[in-house]
Amino acid sequence: MTNTNRKAWVDIAKGLSIILVVMMYAAYNTGEYTGEVGYLHYVIGFATPFRMPEFFLISGLFLSRVLDRPWRLYADRRVVHYFYFYGLWAAIMIALKVGVFSGEPAAMTRDMAKAVVQPYGVLWFIYMLGVFSAVVKLCRQVRIPHWVVVPVAAVLQMAQIESASYIVQQFAAYFVFFYAGYLFAPLVFRVVGWAEAHPRQALFALAAWALVNGLLVFAPGYEVLPMGMQMGYAAFPPLHLALALAGALALCVSGALLAKVRAMDWLRWLGEHSLVIYLAFTIPMSIVRGVALWSGLITETGALSTLVLVSSLAAPAAMYWLIRKTGMGTFLIERPAWAHITGTRPLVTFNSKI
Repeated sequence: MTNTNRKAWVDIAKGLSIILVVMMYAAYNTGEYTGEVGYLHYVIGFATPFRMPEFFLISGLFLSRVLDRPWRLYADRRVVHYFYFYGLWAAIMIALKVGVFSGEPAAMTRDMAKAVVQPYGVLWFIYMLGVFSAVVKLCRQVRIPHWVVVPVAAVLQMAQIESASYIVQQFAAYFVFFYAGYLFAPLVFRVVGWAEAHPRQALFALAAWALVNGLLVFAPGYEVLPMGMQMGYAAFPPLHLALALAGALALCVSGALLAKVRAMDWLRWLGEHSLVIYLAFTIPMSIVRGVALWSGLITETGALSTLVLVSSLAAPAAMYWLIRKTGMGTFLIERPAWAHITGTRPLVTFNSKI
């Protein structure tokens, strides 16, 4: 069911983002086992500066609409919402990976307890959305001015902090983008509005951005590796921050232009249900990659990465359709009443919000 209050360009931008995120894991997961790089590695290399920042920035765009709600209601919609799905899917993944496939129930129990304070696997993104939402609310409540929060968050991002705590490390790396989405939402909407009114000029601007981003990423010193990307000049922290913000804005503009194309409705659907995709894509990814390599059917890194990418997007979509069709397993994609804070009204429909 499509929510008519949603902006198509926002969902399409999220659709582009979820494809890039799944593509990264598909390429690097495949590269880990083949020891080689494929053409998707270069696509992901290009997107390295803005791939995750875009997701966080767009998640903050509508925060101002709910930020002044009472803590109970705000926490239910913007904190508990994410922690419910994180906790549920972390338990599923740990149970399958450690409890079933590895046959180590003690290790499974230990990993589940650890996942409370150390975000598990790819689900760190969902965990941090809950953390970021709570922190912005606290900043608002204690009246910390933007001119303090933004520079501090930018310095933390450029510091490239490495910590034993994944929460600390990812907070430092990405909070600035979530806060920027919240603070600069009016500017983003104005830029997108301009792009919608001037599509030809917007296309030229996107082409110029893509050229500059590509030249800086693939500048001398870059290296495309089976499990990662070493950027060229774009690795310089201040430049990396600037390219991340520019790339996030470019994906929003791209979403506005693609929203005019009827054939892109599938991309809008992916964005609208991006949370479902993000939660469930790693399970089919491992299965498809493992079966393909075991059977020898597809072993070339580029082709295998593409197969893994398509399967990892299609399987969660099929799961969503099946749950909606049968009414079974709705707790996997929609919070049940018991998972809401007492006194808050459950959402009527599931919006797959990220």
